[in-house]
Amino acid sequence: MSAPVQPVQSRAENLVRRFAEVYGETPDGVWRAPGRVNLIGEHTDYNNGFVLPFAIDRSALVAMRLRRPGETGEPDVVRLASTYAPDGEELSRARFHTGGLEPGGVGGWAAYPAGVVFALVRRAGVVVPGFDLLLDSTVPVGAGLSSSHAVEVAVIVALNELLELGMDRPRMARLTQYAENEFVGAPTGIMDQSASLMGREGSALFLDCRSLDSETVPLPLARHGLEVLVIDTRVVHSHADGGYSARRSSCERGAAALGAASLREVPAGTSLDRLDAETRRRVRHVLGENERVLQVVGHLRAGDVAGIGNLLTASHASLRDDFEVSCPELDLAVDAALAAGALGARMTGGGFGGSAIALIRREDEERVRAAVRGAFAERGFREPALFTVLPADGAGRIRVTWH
Repeated sequence: MSAPVQPVQSRAENLVRRFAEVYGETPDGVWRAPGRVNLIGEHTDYNNGFVLPFAIDRSALVAMRLRRPGETGEPDVVRLASTYAPDGEELSRARFHTGGLEPGGVGGWAAYPAGVVFALVRRAGVVVPGFDLLLDSTVPVGAGLSSSHAVEVAVIVALNELLELGMDRPRMARLTQYAENEFVGAPTGIMDQSASLMGREGSALFLDCRSLDSETVPLPLARHGLEVLVIDTRVVHSHADGGYSARRSSCERGAAALGAASLREVPAGTSLDRLDAETRRRVRHVLGENERVLQVVGHLRAGDVAGIGNLLTASHASLRDDFEVSCPELDLAVDAALAAGALGARMTGGGFGGSAIALIRREDEERVRAAVRGAFAERGFREPALFTVLPADGAGRIRVTWH
């Protein structure tokens, strides 16, 4: 069993106390943004397709305080600290100025808050003052559960409220996507931010990435005696590397060769014979994955949660064989879970590492856990982290009382 996650309210109260110790002031508030699991719909978001993620009960918290006019020090400086620190260090610290931000100018985890400020200034014309921020997150880093997007969403939700910007959630999703694409340098789509912003407890988010129309679809796992088990392979991935970008470029080439603005506009049944073998495989995955998302949504609307298992497994096969973004550890996690009785399993996230998910019956949890751990040990792989997740509400302020 993985260690239990501390309740959000107590985490927030601890963060307020820690903030006062670090900065000598109380924060203006604490905001939470969850990570996400993508149930199905992988590499379809930047192709204007369909996705079905859900926000999870692991989250990033930020305590923030805007710099006041007349305070000593530089008015546009941002001071950052994170409880996720290198071994032997109490906190990880960074700083930047809100004015003059340029891509590549801020590195490490601080690039995510800086990217949000960059997007607000450059894209939305917002004047962002300096601020102090303390971050705490329970979303595993590099596990494909959108730890970076959780940080970005928490920051933009906090600034949206404190600066009284009045932005709706689709607008904030587009701005955080801009931050990822233009500042961080990761060519991600719109899914992760949308799930973190618009998730609902007990539901998945059916999102049309072309229109940003969304619908909450019931995902009552507990009622059906089911769980989603996350298998974090501990193979760290990064969206800012070349593999993700290469897949996106391949999809864009495929759409252009088929005379479409994006793969979303390619009609079902279109011949792919004119494409080279690699591009054909990439396009085949995206077209098939969009159809699988629609089928899963149909099952969930009908109350047939267990019936989605085969579609999850088919998604993994397509990601492994056609999109080629899996890895030996992800394949082993899926195979071991299925052999131990999982109803379906697939890698989740961008790939090249990260996590797999398995849809399991509650009574099978210990058997599946043991089978996965045993398979990893037999192959000499690093022991995976295993934990279950539930669909959670999207980002928002946490009400904390302090004196």
